Amino acid sequence: MSQRKPYEIILKPVITEKSNRLMEDEKKYTFEVALDASKEEIKQAIESLFGVKVKKVNTMIVKPKKKRIIGRFRKYGTTKKWKKAIITLEKGQEIDLLSIV
Repeated sequence: MSQRKPYEIILKPVITEKSNRLMEDEKKYTFEVALDASKEEIKQAIESLFGVKVKKVNTMIVKPKKKRIIGRFRKYGTTKKWKKAIITLEKGQEIDLLSIV
């Protein structure tokens, strides 16, 4: 396992309607993480950054989507490929995402 800093593993929180609903109802938090980060690295980074106890880490790679760029000529490109981690915390634990955004 590499000795990377937590900010190199956890890139930013994902704030969407679905992630807000997960935060309120089930105390699950969503983050964009480095593509090569393992679940154990993500768990250690979250615990060291926020001082909470992580129960479970689910990860998925979000595939790039095709996008049309409007201009003089029609061009097509793609969004970037990224990795998403959904963090489940132990009972009674909480992360204040508004303080880090």
